[in-house]
Parts: sequence; C-alpha cells; structure tokens
Amino acid sequence: MSGAPAAAPAAKPQTLDELMLAMDVVDTIRHRELLVERELGQGERDDALRNRLREIYRGQGLDVSDRAIDEGIKALRESRFVYTPPPPSLARTLALVWINRGRIVGLFVAVVLGAGLLWGGYQYGIVAPAERAAEAARVELAETLPKSLQTAYDMVLREARMDVARTRADALVSDGRAALARKDAEGARTAIVGLEALRAKLVQVYQLRIVSAPGKASGVWRYNDASRGGRNYYVIVQAIGADGRALTMPITNEEDGRTYNVDAWGVRVPEETYNDVRDDKLDNGIIEDRILGQKERGELEPHYRMPVLGGAITSWDE
Repeated sequence: MSGAPAAAPAAKPQTLDELMLAMDVVDTIRHRELLVERELGQGERDDALRNRLREIYRGQGLDVSDRAIDEGIKALRESRFVYTPPPPSLARTLALVWINRGRIVGLFVAVVLGAGLLWGGYQYGIVAPAERAAEAARVELAETLPKSLQTAYDMVLREARMDVARTRADALVSDGRAALARKDAEGARTAIVGLEALRAKLVQVYQLRIVSAPGKASGVWRYNDASRGGRNYYVIVQAIGADGRALTMPITNEEDGRTYNVDAWGVRVPEETYNDVRDDKLDNGIIEDRILGQKERGELEPHYRMPVLGGAITSWDE
C-alpha cells in the first residue's frame, strides 16, 4: 500500500551565531572585494568563491562551516543585510523631523536668538541714535535756536546807543529768522554768533593810546605810489582796557585786505598829525598827548581826539 509522500523536513532555524557568521561573510565579501557583480550571477563560480572565503577565514584562525558561507552568499545576493531607505514621502519627512527634533529646535532657537540680537543691535546702534539726533535737531530748530536768537538780539538792543548798531542787529536777526524758516540750523547759528560778536564789541571800553615805549616805533610811513613818491602816514596804537592791559583786536590790514588779531596796529593819519606825534616824542623821548581816541560802552567805534583818515596796517619795521 502506497502511503502518502513524506513531508519535507522543516528547515532548521539559524542560530544567532550562524546569523552573525552569515553577516560577517557578507561583510568580508564586500570589504575584501572578492566578488564582482557578474560572479554573483554565475552559479558555477560559487565553489571558487567558497574556497576563497574558507582560505580567508583559515588565515584568521577561524573554522567557518559551509552552511554559514552559503547563507552569507545567499544573503548578499538577496541584499538581506543592506539597508534601503524608504522613498521620500510626507510620513518619512515627519519621521525625520521627529527624530531630529532636538537639533531642529536648537537650530530654531539659535536663529531666533541671532535674529533678536541683530534686531536689537540695529535698533540700539542705528535706529535709536538716528531718532535721538532727529529729535534733537527738531528741538533745536523749534525751541533752542529761536530762543538763543531772540536773547542775543535783545542783549544787543540793551547795549546799543547808536542807530548803526541797532540797524546791524536788525539785519542779523532777520537773517537768523529766515534761516529758521527754511530749517537751516547752521544759518541761524551764524546769525547768533554775529549778534554775540556785535554785543561784545558794544560792551568794550578802551583808550587808543599811541605807543611810546623806548625802542618801539610810535609812527611809520609807507610809499603809497612809488612812481610819484606819495606816502601814507600811520601812528602806532594799542587799545588799553580798564585794567590797563592791551586788548587783542581784529584789525583789517589795508595793504592785503586780511584781518589779523593783534594788540598793536597802525592807524592812518594826515601828515600833520604824524608830524605832531613825531615832534612830541623828539622833544623829550616821551609822547605827552598819547590818547588818539576813546571807545565808550554802547558804541561801535572810538571817538578820535586827533584827525584820522581811516585804514590801518598790522605790521611794520621797528
């Protein structure tokens, strides 16, 4: 009686050691480069491959069974121990984001902090100073300069005793107000400085005294037309203040048109005045009548006690 065909014996499961050996075989084949793609497709070369693997393991002092070697070759053909990443998808992307959430959060925090620092630096270092400067300029034009201009103008009017000083002050304050109207701060400051200089001149009190010190020239003359032999005559003076000291004055030199700050200068006078001063000094070495003029407070120019022609020089030979 024929019985039913016998069932095929169940495959013996691999032990962990055999699985590890199979993985090692795969790794050996790959890293030793013992196999090329075409060899894996040709069964007749499996024996040669097995022999070469046995030689490698014997050289390492290992006795690897044929089953382990066969499992390694089979696993290599089946790419069993090769990781194949899943194709791109939303789920894969979300999974990667979740896996790297710590690094992503750290990077996000760093970006936010960096942006915050940049923004803060920009606001503190550029925007805020610009806003403060703009506000300061606005306050200066709207409040500070108008007040300073009016104050300087009022102080001039309190000191002025002559119409010429008042007229000059009116012109300066008009210039300053026009500058403010067109938001020209520099123009307004220039007008204020002019008014302050005008007041400083008005409050000055001094005598114009002819220099009479030994070894110092009291008068000089210059040719005014070399071809005709004409001369200009000057007496050398100083502005002596209430404290007895010589003041430094801005004097325009008529010979070059430039203004110099000096404590002594020559005032052009008629020849008769020059001769009178010369004769006075030659009499006994002292000029008895030394006062050429007197500058009073509230006036712009001194009152002259001797005839003068206007014009001055600021340098000469002693």
